[in-house]
Amino acid sequence: MGDAASERDWVLPDEPVPVRLMATIWADTDGVHDDFAAPSDLDEWLDAIGVARHGIAATRDEFLRARALRDSVRRLAAFVTGDERSAAVSAVPDVGQAIETVNATARETPVLRLELREGNLDFGPETAASPVTGGLAEVAAEAQRLLGPNNSVLRACHAPGCVLYFAMTHPRREWCSVACGNRARAARHYQTVRSARSTQQ
Repeated sequence: MGDAASERDWVLPDEPVPVRLMATIWADTDGVHDDFAAPSDLDEWLDAIGVARHGIAATRDEFLRARALRDSVRRLAAFVTGDERSAAVSAVPDVGQAIETVNATARETPVLRLELREGNLDFGPETAASPVTGGLAEVAAEAQRLLGPNNSVLRACHAPGCVLYFAMTHPRREWCSVACGNRARAARHYQTVRSARSTQQ
């Protein structure tokens, strides 16, 4: 969670790529923000996660598909974690629609084809329309694996004001970040002090 719109909180190098995709929606004291405002934002995100775009920029259609994928992954993350925050469920209210979006995007995964060239077998062009589409397909396939039978590692961060998710890498981890942990502990302390004062009155 950042304090400036220029900060890219989705970088999160220690989190799985689908979690990094979901983190393009984030919140601070000014409200909920969306870091996918234009196709160039998608290009920047794909570069950050290591997708080789080969200089090809995302089209408007690919950008809209990326947002739909992101919103669908967030909806499914909310479903598997029991998260009912509006930032997670409002964009794609229907779980079935979210599943179909993730599956449809994953089906665009580039597949090598064998071809006969000059008497030899060789690989032909990949079937994905572009490196951007192929990159999104790989993200969707990774989201399938994260949200499927292994979804027990996925958690919603319930620190005050947070809308993020995280992969539970340690059994005692409760928050998506140190900052969220500090906020949650401060809020608990404030509530404890307030309760103690009200009982003394």
